[in-house]
Amino acid sequence: MGKNKEKGKKLTGLKLYLLVILLDILFGGIWYYVTFPALNIHNQQFWFILIFIITADTFVIALSHIGSFASRKLTGREVLKKMGKDALTVLFIDAAIILVVIIGTIAGMPLLRSRAYASLLKVENREFSEDIPQSESVTNIALMDTESARVFGNREIGSLSDVVSQYEVESEYNQINLDGTPKKVAPLKYASFFKWIKNRSNGIPGYVEVDPVNSDADYKKVKNGMTYVPSGYLNDNLMRHVQFQYPTKIIGGYYFEIDDEGNPFFLCPCMSAKVGLFDGMDVVGAILCDPVTGKSSYYALKDIPQWIDRVFDGDLCTRKYDWRGLYSKGYWNSIISQTGCTKTTADYGYITLEDDVWIYTGVTSLNSDQSNVGFVMINERTSEARYYTVSGAEEYSAMKSAEGTVQEKKYDASFPCLINVNGQPTYIMVLKDSGGLVKMYAMVNVEQYNVVATGTTQADVFANYKKKMKTEGNKTGSSNSENPVEDEVSVVLTISDIQYIVSDGETTVYLKDSTGKVYKQAFAENEELITLNVGDRIKAYIVEEEDVSIITMTGFEMISKGSVNTPIVSADEADTI
Repeated sequence: MGKNKEKGKKLTGLKLYLLVILLDILFGGIWYYVTFPALNIHNQQFWFILIFIITADTFVIALSHIGSFASRKLTGREVLKKMGKDALTVLFIDAAIILVVIIGTIAGMPLLRSRAYASLLKVENREFSEDIPQSESVTNIALMDTESARVFGNREIGSLSDVVSQYEVESEYNQINLDGTPKKVAPLKYASFFKWIKNRSNGIPGYVEVDPVNSDADYKKVKNGMTYVPSGYLNDNLMRHVQFQYPTKIIGGYYFEIDDEGNPFFLCPCMSAKVGLFDGMDVVGAILCDPVTGKSSYYALKDIPQWIDRVFDGDLCTRKYDWRGLYSKGYWNSIISQTGCTKTTADYGYITLEDDVWIYTGVTSLNSDQSNVGFVMINERTSEARYYTVSGAEEYSAMKSAEGTVQEKKYDASFPCLINVNGQPTYIMVLKDSGGLVKMYAMVNVEQYNVVATGTTQADVFANYKKKMKTEGNKTGSSNSENPVEDEVSVVLTISDIQYIVSDGETTVYLKDSTGKVYKQAFAENEELITLNVGDRIKAYIVEEEDVSIITMTGFEMISKGSVNTPIVSADEADTI
């Protein structure tokens, strides 16, 4: 009898452990499916789930022992002694895991590893005028920000009745370089869970492609529909689908990409800790997923296809530079003297260079004195970083300067793009109304940000800026009256017609000469235009541009007077010139 009783006790213990294991599998499986964490030692979520499950196991084992001894009237010490061997063993494992997490976290503290953080980004010093090609015009520069892209994208989808009722456009647009042309792209998404149920068999039908240069938006239809997308549910969810294919990879988000043939893909960067067990997260590879077929491929950094534009997110790039700027001379220097400590400004823009997309941002001192000591450009595909020593206004100061030029209109400036005009670093940006629509353009000299030019078109603002540089920019070392602005020439013409066109509160003067050529200049830039009459012979200063039907004027000189005045009319009343 005694042996049988003892055997029963052991069988009961085995059942208990089997029950605990089954509960772990059930609970862990549900948790894994819902949250799909990476099964990777550098993923804190993985450790937290493990700690939670083992802690729960400890309580289950302890409570089961207490229940089995409750009817035997044992003392508290006897109960602890009976259950302690099993429960404390599991608890010891739990404590060991917690200790690993604590040590791993401490090992990644900047106090102890500041130089490791600083070494995550290699930066090469370069010359701005050598790396950034001079802009002969600004009609090919991507100035549209994501907010404006959303406006144009939603407007395009809103015109498609068969699409707008079931789908919306993803809010995040990705800046890519497609056939040498900058584009902003975003896939459609299911409008709701029930719309997913209704349409999942067909998938997402297409994506929106926005031209940030011409402010055009096009809806691109995908042949077979995209099944694995961020807005999908259950197994159709992109992140769950990719994580299940690569369970040990720490996936740091997704970016929508288009290959050279117009086929859609999602690029998922894979992360790993570079400092301690959890910190200094950086990209170590990427997974490329075809959302139509669901097929995915992993690439090491050196093997990522050339047509991919974004592997390193702009936020990660600027964070790595901030670590370098803050900790290059040690942790305590960043706290006490802050000698040589720098940081990036609060936002960044995009530049297409060498067939890649680069983010650029100003670099300023830690005291935020509204001026930059230089610029850094970081390649979003390779993480190559280049630093340029260019002192001048930081981006937000330039934006305020541009807004102040047209303060009566209450326009808001977008984050600027950085270009090279006659060797001078120059900000160019759009000015938007309260509805997010582009109304004007502005250019601001980086080194002398009181040199500001505005215009209703990109060609206008470029011509006006060159004129400003000629008359006001001699302090910056650019062209002056003895060194005329590049591409500016003079022509002699006789005025055969004049139109003063008012559009959006701005008056533009259009002149037609005796040969039929048309010239224009904003009236606000040169009020002497009001003195011109039909029949006047003038020497007009223009900026030479290719393939334009209306030539932009930067100024004029009177040669001889005519006699006919021309009235000002609105854009709706004006005849076509």
